[in-house]
Amino acid sequence: MQVSMASTQGMGVANEDTVHVSPTGVVVLDGLSAPKDLPMGCIHGTPWFVRQLGTCLINLIGDNTVTLREALRTAIVKVNDLHRGTCALDQEAVPASTVVMVRERGDVLDYLVLSDSVLVLDLGEEGIQTITDKRVEEVASEEMRAALQGPTGTPEHAARVSALVTVQRRLRNQPGGYWVAATNPAAADEAVTGTISIAQVRQAALLTDGASRLVDSFGALSWAQLLDLLHDEGPAALIARTREAELTDPVGERWPRFKLSDDATAAYVRVGQAEALRATGWRWKDAPMSP
Repeated sequence: MQVSMASTQGMGVANEDTVHVSPTGVVVLDGLSAPKDLPMGCIHGTPWFVRQLGTCLINLIGDNTVTLREALRTAIVKVNDLHRGTCALDQEAVPASTVVMVRERGDVLDYLVLSDSVLVLDLGEEGIQTITDKRVEEVASEEMRAALQGPTGTPEHAARVSALVTVQRRLRNQPGGYWVAATNPAAADEAVTGTISIAQVRQAALLTDGASRLVDSFGALSWAQLLDLLHDEGPAALIARTREAELTDPVGERWPRFKLSDDATAAYVRVGQAEALRATGWRWKDAPMSP
């Protein structure tokens, strides 16, 4: 597995995304922002939460006998144990995060997606497959429409976003609502999971919604063009181009959104490269030597 990655902070006071990589796994998390005027039951905050959860996950998925759902369930419990003595974990107002992760396991690739981060798989002749969980867009629809009304960055807009988050918190990790990684381990059972032959996968991208918006929010690129950009120029170039687009619409008139720029994280993955090289008869001793 070959991985390149980039992560940049958006309009908030800290980057609430995180990315973790091992020789066989990638984990990307997007922490849910909490408006300053709303209560928070955790004294540590969202950046701390995503770092702890990501660290647990990348360690757990190294064990191929553990399914990705089991790893997520266990990681949530472990992070709960880190701060249940100091924080009110039974409240709605606790840190939460989307999850997208992949694991190379022998000749297959396992994946898990929880909430609205995106996994993009290039399956060659079978085309490009995107995997995400948009249930959050199906709840609190009236409040969401109001929160997307501009102009972005005004006190009135911020109040509408807070009203949306207040309603979403009540529907979070509830039947009929939507699911994210927070304090309830049962969220792992709601994740979208799958396994695919590595031979089918040419490349993959794991994206928080701040890094996927050139395609799914702005319509400025296709998924194929996004993968081409990642392949040719890398994740940092994707995020830089996203920031350029955002600045052309500073108040959300063209592309309504909750904030001018969101935290953006992208991991670009090539899998099974050593196996592919061996299949062609390539040997390490055949590699050209530097002068």
